[in-house]
Amino acid sequence: MQKNNKISTKYIFITGWVCSSLWKWIAAASIWAILKWAWYKIFMQKLDPYLNVDPWTMSPTQHWEVFVTDDWSETDLDLWHYERFIDENLTKHSTVTTWRIYSEVLENERAWKFWWHTVQIVPHITWAIKQKVLNAWNSSWADFVIVEIWWTVWDIEWEPFLESIRQLRSDLWQENTLFIHLTLLPFLAASKELKTKPTQLSVRDLKRVWIAPDLILTRADKKVSRDILDKISMFCWVDKEAVIPAETLNSIYKVPLELEKYWISKIIHKKLNLDFKKSDLSKWENLVEKIDAKKEKILIWIAVKYQGLEDAYLSVIESLKTACLYKWFDLDLKWIDTEKIENNDEKELEKMKSVKWICVPWWFWNRWVEWKILVARYCRENKVPYLWLCLWSQVLAIEFARFVWFKDAHSEEFDKNSENKIFKILDWKNENEIWWTLRLWNYKCLLKKWSLAEKIYWKDEIDERHRHRFEFNNDYKEKLEKKWLSISWVSPYWDLMEIVENTWHPFMIWSQFHPEFKTRAYNPHELFLGFINAL
Repeated sequence: MQKNNKISTKYIFITGWVCSSLWKWIAAASIWAILKWAWYKIFMQKLDPYLNVDPWTMSPTQHWEVFVTDDWSETDLDLWHYERFIDENLTKHSTVTTWRIYSEVLENERAWKFWWHTVQIVPHITWAIKQKVLNAWNSSWADFVIVEIWWTVWDIEWEPFLESIRQLRSDLWQENTLFIHLTLLPFLAASKELKTKPTQLSVRDLKRVWIAPDLILTRADKKVSRDILDKISMFCWVDKEAVIPAETLNSIYKVPLELEKYWISKIIHKKLNLDFKKSDLSKWENLVEKIDAKKEKILIWIAVKYQGLEDAYLSVIESLKTACLYKWFDLDLKWIDTEKIENNDEKELEKMKSVKWICVPWWFWNRWVEWKILVARYCRENKVPYLWLCLWSQVLAIEFARFVWFKDAHSEEFDKNSENKIFKILDWKNENEIWWTLRLWNYKCLLKKWSLAEKIYWKDEIDERHRHRFEFNNDYKEKLEKKWLSISWVSPYWDLMEIVENTWHPFMIWSQFHPEFKTRAYNPHELFLGFINAL
C-alpha cells in the first residue's frame, strides 16, 4: 500500500439507520471485493451489540443461522457472507459481541488491572472495543480493516460502539479512517416518491456524537434520481460524488459492479489520501454474465423445520443456487413443511410423491424424528438423489440400520433408552455440558478409495467445518458396511464418521459436517456440485 502518512492501515466503518435488514453486509462485502481486486489485503470485522456470548443459542427465525470459522468460533452468518463474496477465510477476530467486551473488562476489574479506578463505559468499555478493532489488524497485517457495526444508529446498544469509532478517528487521524453510512429511502406509494428525510435525520443523529459520514449509500427499491442524491448531499454535507445509490437488484452478486459504476473505489482512495489503483472485476463480470444468461430450470425440493423463513436456511439455499449457476442452471426451489407432514396433511403428503431430488439442511434437536426417518426411507426405496446435512446423517443411518438389521435402532440424541444407539455422545464427553460436547472447528478427513465422495472431491484428504454433538457409533460400522452402507470419509484423529453413502443408490450422501460453510460466490462446494451433477 502507498504510505502517505505515519499509519499504513486504513479503517472503514460502516453504519446503518432507519431499520435493520438493509443488508450492510452486502455493502461491506462488496467494498471488500472491489478493494481486494485492486490487490489490497483486507480484513473484515463485525461488531455485534447483543449480549449473547455468540449466536449459538439464538433461533434462526430471529438471527439467521450460526456460522463456524476455521478456528472454531461460532458467529453471525454475516461472516459466511463475507467469505463467500471474497473467497477468503475469516477468524475469531472477525466477530466481537457486547458480552465479550464487558466480560473482558469485568475480568480485568476483578484482577485489579484498573487499580483503584471506577470502571465506566468511557473510557474502559470504549477502550476495550478499540482494542478489538486494532487487534484485527495485528492478527492480519491488512491494508484495510473494514468494520461493520450491526443494528441501527441509536439502538441503545450502539452507543458505546459509536463513541469508540469516534475516538478511533481521533486516535488514527482522519485520513486513516472512513465512515460509510447506509440508509433507507422509503417509497411512498400514495405520492409515488422516495423520501430523504430519514437519511437526513440519521446523519444528524450521527453528527450529535461527532461522527460525520464521508460516504452515504442510499438503499431503495426504486430508481434514485440525481436530484435526490444532490439533495442528500446538500442537507447531509457530503460531497455529491460520495452519495451513491444502492438500488435493489435481482442478484446480490451484481452489487460490487453497481457500486464501482459510481467509482466508489476512486472515492475511497481519495478520502483516504491514497494513489488510485483500479480494480480488476473481471471475475464478477463473468459471474453476472452467467446470472443474466437464459438457463434451464431444475426443480429441487428442500425439507425444512422453519417453514416460511428462507433466511433460516440461507447458506444451504445459496449453496444450491451457486452450484446450479456453475452448471448453467436456474434453481427452482420448492418447500416441504415437516410439521405438516408430521400432522398427516394430505396436500403436503401428496408433494412427497412428486419429489425427484431433495436436499435437507441442518437441524437441531429431536422434533419430528420419525417423519424424517420416513422421508429417508422414501428416498432410499425410490432411489431419489438426496443430500442430507448434519443431523440428517443420523436420521439416514438410523433408517438404514432399521431396514437391514436393528428394528429399534435410534440415536442417543432422540432416545436414550434405545438398546441400539447408532449415534451417541463420545464416552469422554460430558453430555450435560451442551456447548462442550459440540464438535466445532475445521477438521481434516480421509476419503475412502473408489468411493463416490472421492470421485466428487477428486482428492483423498480434505477438511471441512463441523458443528454437531453426536457421533456415529463405530460398534455398528462393520455390520452396516456389510449391507452396502459405505462410510467413505473418516477423521484420522478419532476415527469418526464424516460421510456416509449407499453404494447401490444413484446419489445418497449424508455429511456430518457443514459443506455450505465453504461455498463461495464463484466456487461452489464439491458436494453441492456433485448433487447437481447427479440430477
